[in-house]
Amino acid sequence: MTDEAEPDLRLVHQLRALTIELNLLGGEFAQRNGLHPTDLRALICLLDAARAGTPATPGLVGAQLGLNSAGTTALLDRLERLGHIRRVRDTRDRRRVLLEVEDRAVALGQAFFGPLISGIVAIGQDCTEPELATIRRFLGSVQGVVTEQRAATAGRPPGTPPPAGRPDR
Repeated sequence: MTDEAEPDLRLVHQLRALTIELNLLGGEFAQRNGLHPTDLRALICLLDAARAGTPATPGLVGAQLGLNSAGTTALLDRLERLGHIRRVRDTRDRRRVLLEVEDRAVALGQAFFGPLISGIVAIGQDCTEPELATIRRFLGSVQGVVTEQRAATAGRPPGTPPPAGRPDR
């Protein structure tokens, strides 16, 4: 099937191509810095939490990455050993551990991804505010559909169709 035959699928194909490129770029960053791609996703999760003002806990990382407790602990131990994160006690609840990204990890990410981020920001500056609002709405909706699909397929063996009434998109 070609894009010309199915014009409504062009966006899907563009998003798929973008996803592949971003995954390859993230894999390159991870490889260059002795990380696993999951390590990179964990660092992004922690940076996003800090930007949102959300306490970053091992539970948050595990939930967002779909890891069990043992997998989350191994991941955080590895990132701490590499000097990318630190565990600190929550000052309001000493029983709770919070996670912080070390400045060294931020600098590594900025050195590698800075040009990409600058390029994307420049593209956005060429758009009008109504265009940006449409793009944000579209991307937010796509993220919602992907999140729903992931939730619908969670825990199902490979090749198992989604529950009745929830077609795969």
